[in-house]
Amino acid sequence: MLRTRLWMGAVLIALVLGTLVFDQGLAPWFPFLFVLVLCLSLVGCYELLQLLPASARPASWLCFAGVALVLISNWIPHVPGLSVRSDAWGWVAGSFAAVILLAFLVEMAQFQAPGQSIIRIALSVWVVAYLGLLPSFLVQLRWLTGANEEQDARRGSAALALAIFVPKCCDIGAYFTGRLLGKHKMAPVLSPKKTWEGAAGGLITSMLAAIGIDQVGSVVRGGIVMSAALGLALGVAGMLGDLAESLIKRDSRHKDASQVVPGFGGVLDVVDAVLFGAPVAYWWLS
Repeated sequence: MLRTRLWMGAVLIALVLGTLVFDQGLAPWFPFLFVLVLCLSLVGCYELLQLLPASARPASWLCFAGVALVLISNWIPHVPGLSVRSDAWGWVAGSFAAVILLAFLVEMAQFQAPGQSIIRIALSVWVVAYLGLLPSFLVQLRWLTGANEEQDARRGSAALALAIFVPKCCDIGAYFTGRLLGKHKMAPVLSPKKTWEGAAGGLITSMLAAIGIDQVGSVVRGGIVMSAALGLALGVAGMLGDLAESLIKRDSRHKDASQVVPGFGGVLDVVDAVLFGAPVAYWWLS
């Protein structure tokens, strides 16, 4: 299992690094990021729907379309030649609102008897918020502004690296520290293998990772102290994201979201920490 996690982890790291490097000179399209985020979110959407009970499962097409619509709306203001409003968050909010309205319309059109309509509406909105709205905070880091277009691209790459790698470094640090020193259970019901010792090791690792990445990218204002503080915040957010996904799996009585990613489980098991860390990174760096 450890060997599988190591080689698969190396593949995932190479994939993300390749996306950051090859997208560097392709502003404002950033096509590799677009494909990566959209594919991961749609696969995650499939996994999430499969975890839900069939009786309460919302319409798959609505969830897939909603996730795709919200994510695509991040790119609309950046398409050259389109005369549209430049506020990307306005497009994201409008798309999300459209999904909410559409979820009501779908249930109104097929309603026959009381039962699960409200639950399906709520789950539709939740799926799109989890896998469309939260990743939008990650995507928006790509367009952080600098002194010029070249600096914009560098800042965006550094910000994305922080938002992705710091929570995952926390996860890695917690995993190995927990294996070596873990004794006191942190969340025995949600995640029995997590320990307070592992959490401490993970947070130290996330702080060091943030400092190291910022030394290369210089995107955090305030020097090493603020880099470490951001690393701590992202580490905590990542842990909460991990526990949140554990809550979903435990409530659905599944060990993993799927077996798509060898050694890790499903896509949701890989991106859970990043989903919660993305808003923290955006608020901190924007």
